[in-house]
Amino acid sequence: MNSRSRSVRFLQLPRHTIEAIGYTAIYFISLITVLPIVGMMIYIVINGAEAISWEFLTSMPANGMREGGILPAIVGTFYLMAGTALFSVPLGVAGGIYMAEYAADNFWTRLMRIAIISLAGIPSVVFGLFGLGLFVLLMKFGTSILAASLTLSIMTLPVIISTTEEALRVVPYRFRVVGNSLGATKWQTIWRIVLKEALPGIVTGVILGLERAAGETAPILFTGAAFFLPHLPGSPLDATMALPYHIFVISTQVPGMPLKIQFGTVLVLIVFVLGMNLTATIIRSRARSKRQW
Repeated sequence: MNSRSRSVRFLQLPRHTIEAIGYTAIYFISLITVLPIVGMMIYIVINGAEAISWEFLTSMPANGMREGGILPAIVGTFYLMAGTALFSVPLGVAGGIYMAEYAADNFWTRLMRIAIISLAGIPSVVFGLFGLGLFVLLMKFGTSILAASLTLSIMTLPVIISTTEEALRVVPYRFRVVGNSLGATKWQTIWRIVLKEALPGIVTGVILGLERAAGETAPILFTGAAFFLPHLPGSPLDATMALPYHIFVISTQVPGMPLKIQFGTVLVLIVFVLGMNLTATIIRSRARSKRQW
């Protein structure tokens, strides 16, 4: 029996049988994908839970980072996320508004979209080298929170621009028609009606963009991360410890590092990232439940 005959016989099966086969295949593929992730998470929790304590989260590292806590790395990560949000969110949202509401559909607009998509696909180490050349050396910010935040902002911009544009395009056109019919200008309609309806999607995109930046090592390695600082940074022009780089350091550069401290630090970063992801999921779910269109 040739392959064509087998294909014809398969298509002649009852529809519910074909659906059952398809659902089974999808379930099996999903299980293969999820199980390694769940296993990895269980392994990290088992090895890292022992290190988690109030002292571990709130004290300075000691004895060459083999003892003490990871407070500078936690605080430094928050500083970097705050700086990244400060620079990337206004520019990214403004760029998304322009692309969705004002830009005409022409060659230049399509070229801009291609550039945004291409920017999102560039490896993070390239952003790190770019930040090193521009912010650290040319603009003389040095190895600092400011240079690292600006570098992470450039890396995050494509995600925020794309999600903002998509969130605005999902809002039905009739919202804009109603605003214009009531005498509002285009910007007033966007600001008071369209943005309000698209805000949950925009916030979700912002959180996901910052979540990606929170786990990056290469950009901050060149621009703002410090190997070891037994104190908190005092200004944006100071270098800082950060969780991703700290994990790299204690895993590869410090001999005799206790395994529980390595996995405990990884666990803290995972909880931080998953917390941001959970926040984005809750915002999206609540927005969809309240949506009237």
